[in-house]
Amino acid sequence: MSPIEQPEGAQRQLTTRRRRTPRLRTLLIGLAIVPILAMSAQALVTAQRLERQSEQLRADVAVGERTDVPLTRLMVRVQAERRMTATRWAGGSVSERELREQRAATDRAADGFRRAADGALAATGREDDHYVAELKHGLADMAAFRKRADARSGSADQTIAYYSDLVERIIRVYQNAFSHAEDPELIQESGLVVTVFTVSEMVARETTILAMAGPSKRLSSSGFVEFVNSVGSQRYQYDEWVAPYLTAEDKAAYDQVFASDGWKTKVRIEDAVISDHKNTASGVKLPREADAWRAAYDQFAPRVAALDAKQGRALLVHADAKATQLENEVVWLIVGNGAAVFALAAVIVLTTRSVLRRLRGLHQRTVAIAEYTLPDVIARLQRGQPVDDAALPAVSGDRDEVGRISDAFAQVVSVSVDGHARLAAERQGFGMFAAGIASRTGNLVSRQLTLTDELQDAFGHDEELLARLMRSDQLTVGMRRQIENLLILAGGEIPDPHTEPMRVADLLREAAAEVEDFRRIERQALDEISVVPRVISEISHLLAELLDNATRFSPPQSKVVVRAELVTDGLLVAIEDRGPRVTASTYEEMNGRLHSAPPYSVLAENAHRLGLFVVGHIAEQLGAQVTLRRSVYGGTSAVVTLPEEHLVPTEPVRVEDEAPRPAATPAPAPGPLDGGGPELLLHAKTGAADRRTPERSPEQPAKSKPPPVSSHTGDGDAKPALPERVPQAHIAEQLRAPHAAETAVERDAATPEEVADAWADYEHGTQTVEEEHRQDEP
Repeated sequence: MSPIEQPEGAQRQLTTRRRRTPRLRTLLIGLAIVPILAMSAQALVTAQRLERQSEQLRADVAVGERTDVPLTRLMVRVQAERRMTATRWAGGSVSERELREQRAATDRAADGFRRAADGALAATGREDDHYVAELKHGLADMAAFRKRADARSGSADQTIAYYSDLVERIIRVYQNAFSHAEDPELIQESGLVVTVFTVSEMVARETTILAMAGPSKRLSSSGFVEFVNSVGSQRYQYDEWVAPYLTAEDKAAYDQVFASDGWKTKVRIEDAVISDHKNTASGVKLPREADAWRAAYDQFAPRVAALDAKQGRALLVHADAKATQLENEVVWLIVGNGAAVFALAAVIVLTTRSVLRRLRGLHQRTVAIAEYTLPDVIARLQRGQPVDDAALPAVSGDRDEVGRISDAFAQVVSVSVDGHARLAAERQGFGMFAAGIASRTGNLVSRQLTLTDELQDAFGHDEELLARLMRSDQLTVGMRRQIENLLILAGGEIPDPHTEPMRVADLLREAAAEVEDFRRIERQALDEISVVPRVISEISHLLAELLDNATRFSPPQSKVVVRAELVTDGLLVAIEDRGPRVTASTYEEMNGRLHSAPPYSVLAENAHRLGLFVVGHIAEQLGAQVTLRRSVYGGTSAVVTLPEEHLVPTEPVRVEDEAPRPAATPAPAPGPLDGGGPELLLHAKTGAADRRTPERSPEQPAKSKPPPVSSHTGDGDAKPALPERVPQAHIAEQLRAPHAAETAVERDAATPEEVADAWADYEHGTQTVEEEHRQDEP
């Protein structure tokens, strides 16, 4: 059958499945939408980020435009008031009116800054900035420090430190203006503006320190150290952090200031103070050149302040241009992303339509092969049936993508089929090999049992020898059952020669006779039900395995009870022992082995538990259920449920029809070890309960059965004993008389079930003896 030529039902099922499954077109389009959505999402996130940066820069520019001039004016006014306060404190030529006018200018600059800052924050919707709030708080303390200065309360250094701290807070406001910007150029330019204002502040501090010297030109040691630090800081910061980052135009403007007479005088005075000062007991004596500092500072200070203010305005212009650039980038990003999405969608649609035509056909062939052809091929290989190569896909050799996929799938199918074929061949070969070994070994065991019968007949008068022969016979029977296990696991079947139904009581007796320690088994069965002939041997073997397991794993002195009774689902046979406790997980594991046929690898790893696999295999063939669970006696209970189809009612036997009937059994043919002829079938059976060879009766001493139980009729006449072989059974009557007299037993109070079993054994033994006698006749 080709992969496309499926039966009508299979085609209908394939169509239904295809209808339920999402179409490949939808899947491909869905997969294509994912990158489109991802690209669109990324573009949207980027656009939002750029838009947010632009809005942030616009707000920063708005705040800076409103506060830049007031903030610069405030810094200049605070620096001037600090210098005049220091001069007046040191006794310099600063009148009270001049100081009052300077303070009034400072207050106007502070009020202007407050109004500008509040208006900018309200216009942009921002909350009050932390650094702006700190500056406002510092300005609020200015009146208190002015009073201290006028009253000469405290030290001059504390008052001057207040003004210096106020200037630092102003610089921090500049520093925070664009600190959160994500543009590196803006961050660098913002740092440049802050450094420029810092350098100017260092020069202004030098002016204040020299003013603190007063007419005496004496500085304290701490004042001199601060002067030196200020000189070094302003020179280093300009050379390292300002000059390299200035534009050519701005650097030329600063160079003009540095080339002026005022700046040169400033540098000369700094060098003179540092090198020509004199250390005295009261401090540091400044050189005469320090008198020219005030005139030089007033000459270059306005020009430096103008250049610093220009740097601040340039930063605002650059930030505004950057915000415009970001807005343009958002527009181009949205337009470009839309165009890219449209182009990508068009390519996806065209490519999908061209690919789907071929993929649809490949999909249909692949589904048909995977769901119908390949499972059917594997099933045929496992059954040992031939496979049509035309039903499997072939390699076409196409070089495009779809062709490569098709060829790859064909190669996968070929490798899978070849692997299953080799595995099936190896399994079948091993099964045939194991079955052959089991058949040959079975013939040897049958011959061994026949020889044991002959030895028992010939040397039955020797009680000790007879007991050992009976022990050997029982071990041989166990060996035969193990050979049957091998045959079953190899896939063979146990031949069943029974032609008549067997009572359940007889079936339990036959199964118990297969067990080495059969004397510990107590049987409880009904007579009104029988088992059909074709499954007698299999059921007997299954029960024998469970009984053997129960006797081996329970204490030697304990009993194993097997009972059979009718239930709704058929016949229930329960085997209970008093063995060791078993955990619930172990029961679950063993029941799993009973309900599934394992591969040879599992059998090899569990060679000591093959009985469970054999029971599971037979139960699967019979349609029976076998479950192991904890027994009420504390041991294990094996529950076997046989289907109703294997059961028939027991036919009643009339008294006039109780004459023995011979059971037709085939004589064993010589095996290959006898020098020719076909091999014997393994487990050739009689029509009754014998499971060894046709020449043996089921209740001979080889079964190791106990002595027959005598039963009595109502008038006191005893029935003949069961035909079971016991020690001294073949010795003459006169030789056995003394021993018999010594071992005479009283009347046995046997139960009805035991009497029924004994009578059935008697009838069966009589039939077997007559059959053997008939075969010996010419």
